[in-house]
Amino acid sequence: MYRVEFHEDVKKDLKALGHSTTALVLKKLQKISQNPLLGKELGNKANIDLTGFRKAYVDNKKVRIVYKIIDDKVEIFVVAVGKRDEMEVYKKAMQRQ
Repeated sequence: MYRVEFHEDVKKDLKALGHSTTALVLKKLQKISQNPLLGKELGNKANIDLTGFRKAYVDNKKVRIVYKIIDDKVEIFVVAVGKRDEMEVYKKAMQRQ
């Protein structure tokens, strides 16, 4: 089982989503910690290079979790959580990597 670590700004991301969506995110992260390859691979899209990161969906694909698998630490590092609106969550992830 992988340990889940968060970028310091993910707390703000979760707060912005509200309680029920945050609960869904945490539930999904629990599944990802048991199976890190659950999310889809990200690459370089729309000038946002997130190669090496993965995304997972919650709330009927309205919210994305962007994370990186760090095998040598047996860790999932969550860099951003948010809505896809205008690639917002991916832009945040790129700035935080």
